[in-house]
Amino acid sequence: MRNLITDVPGLRVGHAEDARLGSGSTVVVFDEPAVASIDVRGGGPGTRETALLDPAQTVEGIDAITLSGGSAFGLDAASGAQAWLREQGRGFAVRTARVPIVPAAILFDLLSGGDKDWGRYPPYREFGYAAAACAGLDFALGSVGAGAGATTANCKGGIGSASAQSADGVFVGALAAVNAAGRVTVGDGPWFWAAPFEVNGEYGGRGLPDQFPPQALDPLTKGGARQSTTLVVVATDAALTKAQAKRLAVMAQSGLSRAIYPVHSPLDGDIVFAASTGRRPPPDTVVGLTVLGAIAANVVARAISRGVYAARALPGSIASWQDQFGR
Repeated sequence: MRNLITDVPGLRVGHAEDARLGSGSTVVVFDEPAVASIDVRGGGPGTRETALLDPAQTVEGIDAITLSGGSAFGLDAASGAQAWLREQGRGFAVRTARVPIVPAAILFDLLSGGDKDWGRYPPYREFGYAAAACAGLDFALGSVGAGAGATTANCKGGIGSASAQSADGVFVGALAAVNAAGRVTVGDGPWFWAAPFEVNGEYGGRGLPDQFPPQALDPLTKGGARQSTTLVVVATDAALTKAQAKRLAVMAQSGLSRAIYPVHSPLDGDIVFAASTGRRPPPDTVVGLTVLGAIAANVVARAISRGVYAARALPGSIASWQDQFGR
């Protein structure tokens, strides 16, 4: 296993970013249309094509999911991914027409470093195309793609991913773009809130402090309203209905609560997408779906922590975890 969301058979991930700009986009491309839904908990979300993910809506399958920096400008990344998918003959068929279905969500990184003077048109459409075109099973973590300009209250944010397998062989994976208003670490120390869920020292193996610092539970946040967001994609190869995917997304939100403090605030636009590639039989009971949801919450917490652990600071931006504690 790669310990990446791509351990789930049937999907690939690609990034595109510009170091001078200090921003970028990440695309999850499904090999075949995937059943998907969404759960929104943050107070300031920015999305495209997410209404159709409601279980009551008609379209069953999506072709990709785009996560992007750039605030509302970053929604253009979905157009780039859509263009690449159309070239591959992908999309929802309406007689002779095909329309690739690409839900998208964005985070705010316009004030976190880099030169955002991009001219008349923002570059995110081209980022989306490039990210979809280069999507593969192996991909980088940290300050790449949608996480290039991401930050948290006290450390540089970034792209993280993790995976796990259930006792009956079902894969569950998560991809997170961590740009939280709160902290992923306990106070100002090196310990991650999600330390109890860490696997094989994947984010430093520091555990939790023997005694919590007095300021650890102070609800420190960064910036103002609409300047933060953590975006997550959870995927499984178990066949799910849209209603079951919705429940998986709801349960996976617990992973944000395990990894970020405070979370789901009016300052954030926190979103979890949940998708099924349908390569394995569906859960046999509601207990089976409960197990998948519990695993999903764990891998989300781990993915968030890995994103901060792997991040590197931008010039003039907040220091990374590695800068502060890596020694």
